[in-house]
Amino acid sequence: MAYTKAKIRDLVDGKIDRDTLHQMLSTPKDAERFEMYLEILQEQVPWDDRIVLPLGPKLFVVQRAMDRKWVIRSWAGYDFCDWQENWKLHARIRVRETPEQMEELYPRLMAPSTDWQVIREYFCPLSGDLLDVEAPTPWYPVIHDFEPDIDTFYRDWLGLEIPERA
Repeated sequence: MAYTKAKIRDLVDGKIDRDTLHQMLSTPKDAERFEMYLEILQEQVPWDDRIVLPLGPKLFVVQRAMDRKWVIRSWAGYDFCDWQENWKLHARIRVRETPEQMEELYPRLMAPSTDWQVIREYFCPLSGDLLDVEAPTPWYPVIHDFEPDIDTFYRDWLGLEIPERA
């Protein structure tokens, strides 16, 4: 089913009704919908470099115009690192690792034991936007969520030309 740009914008802005949302999520996606989605995001961000792939609500793989390099960028315009690196290692990090810090999120006696779990919050250094949260054991390294196969996604799933990169 084809959707209008207005309907895709409603989806991005969180103004879509539940029935349409369910239908959009459960039907096969098409290249036109993805292209409209990127176009809408591009119109909303405060910078002009091309969005290659959204990674989260305020996080993107972007192609910089100045050098054609792909980087991970926040909505606010902070370039974290190369798109294949773990952006979290370049973010501001808050680690909730004491019972008092956990009680800011959980009711008393319902928080996880800090011997077994911490909460790591990753923020944009420019805007302070919360970009991700993970809850590993205290000794576990920073989690690299995934490294998207952008070439395969564009070529095989969408049938689109792969964005050129440096």
